[in-house]
Amino acid sequence: MGLSMAKKPSPPPPAGLRAATKPSPLSPAGLRAATKPSPPPAPPGPFAALAALRDRLPPGDPPAPAPPSTPPPMNERAFVHSSGDPAAAAPSGPARAVVRYQRKGRGGKEVTLVDKLELAPADLEGWCRDLKRALGCGGAIEGAVIVLAGDQRERLPRLLEGRGVRRVTVS
Repeated sequence: MGLSMAKKPSPPPPAGLRAATKPSPLSPAGLRAATKPSPPPAPPGPFAALAALRDRLPPGDPPAPAPPSTPPPMNERAFVHSSGDPAAAAPSGPARAVVRYQRKGRGGKEVTLVDKLELAPADLEGWCRDLKRALGCGGAIEGAVIVLAGDQRERLPRLLEGRGVRRVTVS
């Protein structure tokens, strides 16, 4: 007497009643069910009262623009004093700089070295950051030398002279 554990199929629903089924997401009924009604408008916040107060203010001058918080980045143009003489306004900087091009020992990568600046380490980092920004290249500091990615020998002397370096040697 073996008992069979097989489940008997359920009888079909009566002809007039269909079983409740979910509509297909692609059917029109499914699309209506899938779209949710828009949420009710948010209640007026604390700024609604301020807007009413703003409308009652007397007309006045527009607010003055805020002064720049950081100095603009150095670019390729030399700093020119209001008198028009670049030599009169050039900031004081190192007496000399030596600009060299190198590929040796760097896996074939080209770099430009800025040497002999004789700056403090903190100043050297600032110069490196400004030069990288102005030239649009990468760079780092190795000892007392600024290392810039790529061949920057043509553009770099103008930037260094604009920063106040009195003598730039390119080798």
